Amino acid sequence: MCAQSKTDTSTDVVIHELYRLEDIPEWTSLDDAAEFLYESLKPYHDPLPIVRQGILDALEPKNREPGFVLLAEHNRKLVGALIMLRTGMKGYIPENFLLMVAVDPSQRGKGVGRQIIERSFALADGDVKLHVEYDNPAKRLYERLGMTTRYAEMRYSK
Repeated sequence: MCAQSKTDTSTDVVIHELYRLEDIPEWTSLDDAAEFLYESLKPYHDPLPIVRQGILDALEPKNREPGFVLLAEHNRKLVGALIMLRTGMKGYIPENFLLMVAVDPSQRGKGVGRQIIERSFALADGDVKLHVEYDNPAKRLYERLGMTTRYAEMRYSK
């Protein structure tokens, strides 16, 4: 696959589809995208190195199919981003894991998040899962887009 871009004329936002690191547009970089996600996801963010690794895991995975990254741009400025990973599974664990999605705080409420999430659903081959904090206001958007709560995640960390 190759990178594609599509403009939503209602918002003048261009959504870039990235399938390889080489697809990152010249007006941004891997580190810029990671920094954007890190800052825009606050207070629900992961450490910056983890965010950067998430992008790499989507575009240059080890031992599984590549996923993709969506970058939403307005006038050569990053206003939204999404990372979709392939799980290599089906059924009990969906084929796709929406790792991170963020919109610039100044652009929230303008439909950018909806656009990139809907695009990701259209591009994803199979079902999609997403982890979200119970108190994250974006949870309402995910529900309006048809996502449902199936499980409470529990972890054991070493």
